[in-house]
Amino acid sequence: MDNKAIAGILYETADMLEIDGQDSFRIRSYRNAAQAIENHPQPIKDIIGEPKKVLEIPGIGKGMLINLQELFKQGCVTVHAELLKKYHPSMLQLLRIQGLGPKTIALIWSAYEVCDVDAVEKLAREGKIRILPRMGEKHEQKLLKAIEDYRRIGGRFLLDAAEAEAAKLTDYLAKFTGFEKITPAGSLRRGRETVGDLDFLVTGKACCTDADREKAGEYVAQYPPLMDMISRGDNKVSFRLRSAMQVDVRLLPPESFGAAMQYFTGSKAHNVALRQRALKMGYTLNEYSLADLKTEKPVAGKTEEEIYAKLKLDFIAPELRENLGEIDAAAQHTLPPLIAQADLQGDVHMHTVETDGRNTIEEMAEAAKARGYNYIAITDHSKNLAFANGLDDKRALAHIQRIRSASDQIEGITIFAGIEVDILADGDLDLSDSVLAEMDIVIASVHSVFNQEPAKMTDRLLKAIANPNVSLIGHPTGRIQLRRDAYHYDINAVLTAAAQNKVAMELNSYPDRLDLNDVHLRQAKQHGVKIVINTDSHHTSHLEKIRFGVLQARRAWLTKGDVLNTLPEQKFAGAMKHAW
Repeated sequence: MDNKAIAGILYETADMLEIDGQDSFRIRSYRNAAQAIENHPQPIKDIIGEPKKVLEIPGIGKGMLINLQELFKQGCVTVHAELLKKYHPSMLQLLRIQGLGPKTIALIWSAYEVCDVDAVEKLAREGKIRILPRMGEKHEQKLLKAIEDYRRIGGRFLLDAAEAEAAKLTDYLAKFTGFEKITPAGSLRRGRETVGDLDFLVTGKACCTDADREKAGEYVAQYPPLMDMISRGDNKVSFRLRSAMQVDVRLLPPESFGAAMQYFTGSKAHNVALRQRALKMGYTLNEYSLADLKTEKPVAGKTEEEIYAKLKLDFIAPELRENLGEIDAAAQHTLPPLIAQADLQGDVHMHTVETDGRNTIEEMAEAAKARGYNYIAITDHSKNLAFANGLDDKRALAHIQRIRSASDQIEGITIFAGIEVDILADGDLDLSDSVLAEMDIVIASVHSVFNQEPAKMTDRLLKAIANPNVSLIGHPTGRIQLRRDAYHYDINAVLTAAAQNKVAMELNSYPDRLDLNDVHLRQAKQHGVKIVINTDSHHTSHLEKIRFGVLQARRAWLTKGDVLNTLPEQKFAGAMKHAW
């Protein structure tokens, strides 16, 4: 059980305690502990046998230590299990609906003893929510809209959540003797921004005979996090996890592994186009093999590479398999050399304890240096983000000096002085131009008033882009995946202006943003706009999330030359002053 999973249980406990009307101090203790564990760099499972080390973590007291010991000893926290029994797991689904917090859920439960989405929606449609205290018709209509949004995106999971589940299952499967290759396929392998379910392909000696697969299937079915078994056949086990994520594990003979990997990686559109090509060349392609159409004799199937080669195609990276021209490019040998994580020389969007980050300048720099970066930029918030303790002009100037001092003291890495400045509702920036001019990099971002009309939002962004101090636009559509839609504007007009002013666009790698997405990244490339791939880190542990941004860049066919933070230090510094 990793730290994120432990934190999830504690967060759920806090939410259900609030629904239950428990003491606010007790609720806060669970949330604080969850946050501390989520951000702790060392796995709790590695130190749970050393109580003193656990108690050294801020936010973990003796009572919480008992809960953690209980979790590792018996697989659950008693209070969490009791609350789930009282309110039913469906109560947790209600917490995923935007605007429906624990207090509102408690209010609905108290009045109607309802704890699932369908029942709450029915109450709202019957006008029974508006009559509750602190509610009203407007709130009721917002709730119905939120439920509609929840149903539209329900069953989707962020990339990091899917990846974490995949890693846990891989570790479990790797312990079974006879499994030799264990690989996630589907949308996770293609790097889609969200994942619907997990497809796992497993091969080896344990998958060759019916008797072997029966034993292997039994082992898969005993996976501890499994909550509901959906089906179990000769070579496939399907189940659901506690998060409601569905997992399909397929047990395959080695000679079919490549064909199955190609087939189950998808996308459907790519596979259809590939099968059509195979038919024209006298072959038939399915999840078992590429075979001669007349004799049905397999000609390829052990690896994906041999399948693509037999079809006279260059190997197509999984991220490109969306039937967007990749097959023609592979046939003509014109697939681009996709950007790789190793191409990045720095990460230039991160926050420190000066605003809402968890680490100091020095700690962020050392963590980035350990990752092999040559430079970073510290870009704390400006004053409009009051809840984040944003910087005013005076504090920003003092912060620049601290950043430059740290850069001088830490060898082996350059620390650029920057800011993430708010784009205000009228397009003005949140700090004075004279202060922004002192910065090495200025990220301009929208953090408020998301509901402007598209024309106003367009003008707002155009005004920011026209400011000569702005280096790039941060998380340019403002979306929070599975929670908040992008704000609307004329993206072509904005990208045209960005190209003219040599203002870059950010690809924010944080999994709940991935903003710009792959479609918009392709548009940016077509307009000649350069990209900067960042993490928006608020903790040293967030730096590793850069890989999710790289996945989206690869899906957009971006190369090293399209991304500015692949440049060496001096050239990058010039690019942030529009020299690209």
